[in-house]
Amino acid sequence: MKLLQIFQVLPFFDRTVDKWATEARLLRWLTFLWLFAGLAILFSASYPVADLAFKDGTLYFKYQLAWSVIGLLIFNVLVHLPLRALLKTSPIFLFIILALLYATHIPGLGTTRNDATRWLSLGSSSFLLQPSELIKPFLILQAAQLFGNWNRTPWKVRVGWLLVFMLVLGGILMQPSLSVTALCGITLWLIALGAGLPTIQLLGTASLGAMVAIASVSFREYQRRRIMSFLDPWQDQAGDGYQLVQSLMAIGSGGIWGTGFGLSQQKLFLPIQYTDFIFAVFAEEFGLFGGICLLLLVLIYGTIGLAVTYKCKDPVTRLVALGSTSLIVVQALLNVGVATGVLPTTGLPFPFLSYGGSSTISCLFIAGLLIRAAREMATADVVIPFARSDRQNPKNKRPEKSETARRRSHTVS
Repeated sequence: MKLLQIFQVLPFFDRTVDKWATEARLLRWLTFLWLFAGLAILFSASYPVADLAFKDGTLYFKYQLAWSVIGLLIFNVLVHLPLRALLKTSPIFLFIILALLYATHIPGLGTTRNDATRWLSLGSSSFLLQPSELIKPFLILQAAQLFGNWNRTPWKVRVGWLLVFMLVLGGILMQPSLSVTALCGITLWLIALGAGLPTIQLLGTASLGAMVAIASVSFREYQRRRIMSFLDPWQDQAGDGYQLVQSLMAIGSGGIWGTGFGLSQQKLFLPIQYTDFIFAVFAEEFGLFGGICLLLLVLIYGTIGLAVTYKCKDPVTRLVALGSTSLIVVQALLNVGVATGVLPTTGLPFPFLSYGGSSTISCLFIAGLLIRAAREMATADVVIPFARSDRQNPKNKRPEKSETARRRSHTVS
């Protein structure tokens, strides 16, 4: 009996799943499929590098597996925790991680890799905390809470939280990480769009974001070089265009059916092949067919997420679903766009595939939020208010729930 209770801590042995809404169950299994496929791909992509550097080809895989277990435990708690409890505590965690985000800029605390200071060391170079990844789910929660109650929120509170969002985006941009800044900015903008904010405000915010991006590129030479190399990487194959050229060669080498699992050759030459360019390794080993299947998985995930968004009755829950879906799907598509040369080279991981503890935990946290929103999407239907005549005439009985409402109340635990 005790062993069974221990097993229930893991999401695979959850006995309550049969009572969940169909969308929640589908998203749960798609998350597991995406995560476990990612572990297999990471094993292949990271083995040669880990074997050369540490004499242990499975090192990165073992670390990723450990982070995945931690993420799944958090995931299992979230799908059983009411969103209202998460929304109450989200400001606290947002400010804590915001402090950690700016702590990366303090000499001696932040860890720099590839000219970017985005990490805090946890006592070992192998265990790094990336606040810009961990802040994403709390940014979604707070944005949903703000924009979902926009018309009922005083102007002072609106301005205060908008300034906090600007501090978050500014702190990420200073690291520097233009891609993560853009991803978080796009997510916030989509949540505001879903909340129905005035068009003039949305257009003004989008214009401001574009100007900030242009200014960042103008003042940072390496970002300008990336854009120039993205336009024609073959002109500087040994320099700024090296990553993209190797990525394109890997994707092209895969052909239609791929070289086979573990048989990628370009991963021996492709930089950061187990993080930002892991899709290129996947495309080489599984070919065009595998790449299409992976994109279909992302699109199906996004479609179900948007269906949940449409069915949610509570505005805040709807925006949590929208923000969670947008961040995961947009991040995956941006990563594919970089690997295929459609977008400029940026340091943006592929959700559930790329190596990174902070990214894995953040993605599982966001997936948990989406599934929890799916479980709560029909709760507003089961509440049937009294009519005025019912209050005045005590003989009138409260209307019974419809069959649909009874079915939904049974579905939502």
